[in-house]
Amino acid sequence: MLPPRLSRRSRRKAGQRAVAARQERAKVKEQITKGEIFFFDLFVDDRKSITRMKLVDLLQSVPGIGQSRAEIILERTGISPSRRIGGVGHRQLELLRQEFLLIKNSRKSGKLLVVSGPSGVGKSTITNKLRGDERFWISISATTRKMRTGEVDGVDYHFVSDEQFEQMVKQDEFLEWANFAGAKYGTPKKAVDEALLAGKNVILEIELNGARQVRKNSKNAILVFIEPPSWEELTTRLVNRGTESQHSTQTRLDRAREELKAATEFDHVVVNHQVEQSVEELVSLALR
Repeated sequence: MLPPRLSRRSRRKAGQRAVAARQERAKVKEQITKGEIFFFDLFVDDRKSITRMKLVDLLQSVPGIGQSRAEIILERTGISPSRRIGGVGHRQLELLRQEFLLIKNSRKSGKLLVVSGPSGVGKSTITNKLRGDERFWISISATTRKMRTGEVDGVDYHFVSDEQFEQMVKQDEFLEWANFAGAKYGTPKKAVDEALLAGKNVILEIELNGARQVRKNSKNAILVFIEPPSWEELTTRLVNRGTESQHSTQTRLDRAREELKAATEFDHVVVNHQVEQSVEELVSLALR
């Protein structure tokens, strides 16, 4: 049996109610963003326009959460992405409160440090010294370059094909990504957000263009530039590394000359005379 056809007047009234509901929801999200109302107050609001709002839309309105963190929170709490405000139960509300507490704590202690500098300057050596330190989490980049001897997939990098990388770009899975020396590199943002939510100091070891992207998208990030003691030292390190062809090594040296000029764009510059000293400087920037 077909539902009764609405009169023109009834359709007009229904349309007006729908517009009013959308306006009401938009106003509530704006108030959440501005801090004029508290997120959890909406769960005792009995307005139909509010109870029918999707939880994920409301979460994305909270300052500091956004789409990526909203998805992580739903995944960690086991709440369906289609769940509406009126359908959130007491247990789920408690799980949400715990997630908000983690976010609050991470804002007090966790920092996002971006470590960059020319190839061969010792960035990986410095950051690897902090692996295992419970105060830090070292981001693992995805890359399309070939695996080097001794490297382990999922530990040194996530090694992916060009097709996989392009798919990740299309799905907006990267905090930043760039081409470097004939290969693509990117930072998976979901893992970074999870670590920050857990209150960890996150370290991204990335190249210059990636650092610039993070500066643009994450205003609270601390950018640290690693410099070699001298140009001669950098040249020696790259040549003796023996992992690149002569052409690739020269390409990296040419690029390094340009990258060194960008040191003034960073918040801090660490000259890598000795690895242990450089590590101490990095730790002090995170914990100050």
